[in-house]
Amino acid sequence: MASPTLSMFEQAKELAKDFEYGKEDVQKATRHFIKQMNEGLQHDGATMGQIPSYVTSVPNGTEKGLYLAVDLGGTNLRICSVHLLGNTKFSIIQSKCAIPSDLMLAKTASDLFGFLAKEIEAFLKANHNDQLKSHMIKVGNSDANQNACNDDFLRLGFTFSFAFEQHSLNRGSLLYWTKGFNIPDAIGQDICGLLQTEIDKLHLPVIVAALVNDTVGTLLARSYEAPGTTTTLLGAIFGTGTNGAYVEKMKNLTKLEVPDHPPPEEMILNTEWGSFDNALDVLPNTSYDATVDKESIHPGIQMFEKRISGLYLGEILRQTILAIVPLSTTIVVPPKSPLYQQFSIDTSFLSIAAGDTSPALHVTRKELLRTLDIEANHQDARAIRELVLAIGRRAARLAGVAIAAVVIKSGRLAPSLQSSTPKVEDKSSVVSTQQLLSDDTKKAETPPKGVFTLFYQWVQKTFSGCFGRKPISTPVTSPVEIESDGIVDIGVDGSLIEHYPEFENLIRTTLRDIEEIGAGGEKRIRIGIAKDGSGVGAALVARMADLRTRKQ
Repeated sequence: MASPTLSMFEQAKELAKDFEYGKEDVQKATRHFIKQMNEGLQHDGATMGQIPSYVTSVPNGTEKGLYLAVDLGGTNLRICSVHLLGNTKFSIIQSKCAIPSDLMLAKTASDLFGFLAKEIEAFLKANHNDQLKSHMIKVGNSDANQNACNDDFLRLGFTFSFAFEQHSLNRGSLLYWTKGFNIPDAIGQDICGLLQTEIDKLHLPVIVAALVNDTVGTLLARSYEAPGTTTTLLGAIFGTGTNGAYVEKMKNLTKLEVPDHPPPEEMILNTEWGSFDNALDVLPNTSYDATVDKESIHPGIQMFEKRISGLYLGEILRQTILAIVPLSTTIVVPPKSPLYQQFSIDTSFLSIAAGDTSPALHVTRKELLRTLDIEANHQDARAIRELVLAIGRRAARLAGVAIAAVVIKSGRLAPSLQSSTPKVEDKSSVVSTQQLLSDDTKKAETPPKGVFTLFYQWVQKTFSGCFGRKPISTPVTSPVEIESDGIVDIGVDGSLIEHYPEFENLIRTTLRDIEEIGAGGEKRIRIGIAKDGSGVGAALVARMADLRTRKQ
């Protein structure tokens, strides 16, 4: 409650206490998270969907081929041409564009998916024009057998970052929209079918071969870049939205009957953990959270996501700023300031403010003026930064709850696994604070690499960013091997984990607070960035689907 006797900064410190989420809170939440995971394994309609992906194996880095990937991950559309080169390497060409706001609320699904198809056509013209022209000549020949041309079609993996029920690798029906989308016409329809229909209207040589959740793609991309490891357990997104996919034992997935004989031992499941604890039994719920939920497009659902994802953190901050602005006699907020508009604060502002070490918080004040037309002095900026830190800290601790629950449920930290867990080669950009550069780097690839090659790769990895240059190759192809018995490998992606200062360290603090993990277990959890998860991962699933189809 606001107090006229407190300064704006002091009031912000008091308000920030509402966002504390202590040790007992995270332990209770972790237990509840595991409970809801188990419920989702047993029956449909559970709070956490635990949706089968029908992906029953993980790549080992030897896969090859040329595939397309389309990523509809929120407000942006990304189209990629992914060339898997084997030996953990890949090359990628991509384009990116914003989704027009009117299409996020389109009257029909055809409006949105027609836009996607036209963007795919433009991408093909720019990057695969010879193949497109050759196909169009065949289409124009009335004597041509269209089916005979299918081998020349590009297989496409469609990363669709919304809730859907998957029926096979290339079939899935939309359950509901999130992230500001709301096109009722699409609910219940086959997502791949919607896109394929619009592609066929344009006579493009593309087959939508696989439907991929972005978290499944993150897990697969991490696995591709780290061949030889069998401990990649979880792919997690902490960005515009949040979700996780993990490897589950088929014997625990009692709600699904698999016709394969013999049945697979494991399957990657899409948790849909954004809907964890919609009943708010264990999640924190401030008045600011309640307002954000009430004003959202889908009130009452995605309660976990609304406390952790980039789409909502800025909105939570906006509500807290509105609460303390009247207490300042120096801050200037014009009547038409964007502060009074929903979603006017991007999560990038939180990352900037949290990492601001400039004198008198000059950077934060400059951003306030640029984005919100707010003039703030040093103390006002301190108050706002205090709120940013509290909101970010809580989000990271909730992220830690999700990671901890999956790790605990998997049993991979059990002492009995320490001697049997394979060694891990970390071949992606690791953000873990536990990683150290080993002096005993071993040769891990075939053919063996010479001393000069290893030294050159170490120099490139270590100093590539020091002189304003980036490595020439897109993929991470020059790893430093870490000998790691008993490591549990986690692949992550998203703007929060990549850009919010100390987000991973805050997650790790949470992991240490949970009894079943503790300080020892936390050190065995390796968190690594999975680059291009939605692109490379989708390409890998498209390859899996294509191989299955050809075998039938």
